[in-house]
Amino acid sequence: MENLKTKYNRRSFLKSSALAGGGLMLSASWFASAKAAEKIDALNLPEHWNELTAYIKITPDNVVKILCPNPEFGQNVMTSLPMIIAEELDVDWKNVVVEMGPHDNLKLGPQFTGGSNSVRMYWKPLREAGAAARQMLREAAAQTWSLPLGEITTKAGVLYHPGTKMSGKYGDFAEKAATMPVPKDIKLKEARDFSIVRKSKKNVEGQKIVTGKPLFGLDYRADGMLIAMIQHPPAFGMKLKSFDAAETLKMPGIKDVFSLKLYEDGFEQGGFDTRTFNDLLVTVGKTTWEVMNARKKLQVQWEPIGDTKETMAGRSGKQEVVIPAGLESTTTQMEKMQEYAQKPAQQLRKDGDPEAAFRNAAVVIERTYTAPFLAHNCMEPMNFFADVTPERAVVAGPLQAPGWAEPTLSKLLNLPPEKIEIQMTRMGGGFGRRAYPQFMYEAALISQKMKSPIKLIYSREDDMTYGIYRPMYTATYRAALDANKNLIGFHVNGGGIPENPVHANRFPAGAVDNYLAEGWQIPSNITIGAFRAPRSNFNAAAEQSFLDEVAEAMGKDPIEMRLELLERAAKNPVGKNNDYDAARYAGVLKLVRDKSGWNGGKDGKYSRGVAAYFCHNSYAAHVVDMVTRNGEPYVERVFSAVDCGVVVNPDAAVNMVQGAVVDGIGNAFYGGLVHKDGAVQQTNFDKYRLIRNQEAPKSIEVHFVQNDLDPTGLGEPPFPPVFGAVANALYKTTGKRHYQQPFKSESASS
Repeated sequence: MENLKTKYNRRSFLKSSALAGGGLMLSASWFASAKAAEKIDALNLPEHWNELTAYIKITPDNVVKILCPNPEFGQNVMTSLPMIIAEELDVDWKNVVVEMGPHDNLKLGPQFTGGSNSVRMYWKPLREAGAAARQMLREAAAQTWSLPLGEITTKAGVLYHPGTKMSGKYGDFAEKAATMPVPKDIKLKEARDFSIVRKSKKNVEGQKIVTGKPLFGLDYRADGMLIAMIQHPPAFGMKLKSFDAAETLKMPGIKDVFSLKLYEDGFEQGGFDTRTFNDLLVTVGKTTWEVMNARKKLQVQWEPIGDTKETMAGRSGKQEVVIPAGLESTTTQMEKMQEYAQKPAQQLRKDGDPEAAFRNAAVVIERTYTAPFLAHNCMEPMNFFADVTPERAVVAGPLQAPGWAEPTLSKLLNLPPEKIEIQMTRMGGGFGRRAYPQFMYEAALISQKMKSPIKLIYSREDDMTYGIYRPMYTATYRAALDANKNLIGFHVNGGGIPENPVHANRFPAGAVDNYLAEGWQIPSNITIGAFRAPRSNFNAAAEQSFLDEVAEAMGKDPIEMRLELLERAAKNPVGKNNDYDAARYAGVLKLVRDKSGWNGGKDGKYSRGVAAYFCHNSYAAHVVDMVTRNGEPYVERVFSAVDCGVVVNPDAAVNMVQGAVVDGIGNAFYGGLVHKDGAVQQTNFDKYRLIRNQEAPKSIEVHFVQNDLDPTGLGEPPFPPVFGAVANALYKTTGKRHYQQPFKSESASS
């Protein structure tokens, strides 16, 4: 059992029996100085919380209400996070009621859903919250029964004294527990003693979802609410010049048409304040249908932008960013990336003497991989409600990072944060897109202008052409083999628009004596943002495809070749900055090898591809089994192995991995945005190809490495290696290597 010293006091550990109706309400805000389990480097979150609060309410009839701190977009944190509290509180899950907590990053911590950090960053704090409450209930029972605290036990929401056979429900002692001093020392359960965590629990909102309850931002309604939509320029690199709304204003239900700026000149943007078009042309009316039809009547003139400079005060500090002018096209972007790839690049890591290794190599393998912009395409398009008055602002909608958005909203509205209420609705998908809250700012500014509650709605075409895409990437990989086909050198040179994709300290760094990683980027006015497993979703595709080709040149099985490199990295690593655990990495490869029967020689009808990757502190591997169906490659089944530490809710975890697999297959085969003179060519699903139901695998078998390590990421890590596994299986199926995504487009054009 883990013993912990708490660093909180009665003032921070607020208790209110009055609010609990005679029961106990624990507002556990004692983590002002508690360290996160590890530094969440992907987001540069603070190493120490300001406050991290978990609310626990126990009523006299023994109902336990737990508030979930993090926004929910389908990864099931509204079930898994309360499970963590309930485990240490030792309650019967059937008696637990879960609610979404309010936005309050001072009490509830970061409240960020993204970076696969939800369970990871809340794991210990929420356990401590439950354990502290349980100890206070034990103390209440001990005093009531005049018995030693050490003799009081609990089970499923009931307090026991085995010697006297006395017992009582938590609700019987909740009011007295509210008067107990905050415990100085608490004990957390051993993993082997878990009774809720590691047991599958149904989605606490599942019934509401399937019965159509209003949970999502698009469901939000308020008295007097108007609908707003924005007309943005037809191409990146353009801005509003003038407009004539005379015909629009004649349309039924239309209240106003106007333009306004999102950010005034010189405005200092925050970390997630990426925005695409600054000049907003807004149509406001009574209903969505009326507004959609009316804005078609707008007469608008657009003009090119010049180079613009913006001040960003994000996670890497304050910096000036130049946004270039121009109407960019995919063909010229590709040419420019090829040009940049030949120039000297920024050295990101160097081990040994890679130049000499390549000079002296018997064989050099060199391959270049590319991937296009991708749209997030959340099932629920962007939307937000706002009701702004001079005295206060209420905003509500789907948002991944309310704490990062509030300071900017406060500056834009000239209202102090305490006058702003952010209500978090369930999100119809996020994948990183809803971390960029310009749509919330737009809604608030429109409401402020109209002096009325409004809901801003993007159409699907608005959403797909508004930016915040997965960047466009390329990478050239080189491998040097000696006369005995040993790998003696490895080089990656990666770049993109407008960021480079290279993770320099990841595998096979640390496993090759002579290693070089370089990166570069090309500025662009096409806005980008985090897309499920940022950068990794491309790196894994390119790197894992290349490693398969290298294994073939070495005459080795692709899994065994990777395991040999990982054994080197484990026993005699090169360099000191390797950011992966070689043994855990090898563990998922061995697990997927065994579970798929990789070397079993059966199921000969399949062409098999394998890939593995480390990101977001977790390890994932897939074996993809492909067949030819109706003349087309089809992934019929997949075997997946994941090491993400303790799995809180197994069924939900399996669902996340399966979803990542289907998403990865779809994007690998079909995903891609093309620009022509700054204009997006795929404006809806008739042109932007997604995977269809009949194209999903018939079977996705998921296995988890069993260990007692603290949980790490799960929403994103299974996604990147899918691309590489598909590419490697496709080679076995078609006899051709694929270097450009999407693979189906490449096949069609070849």
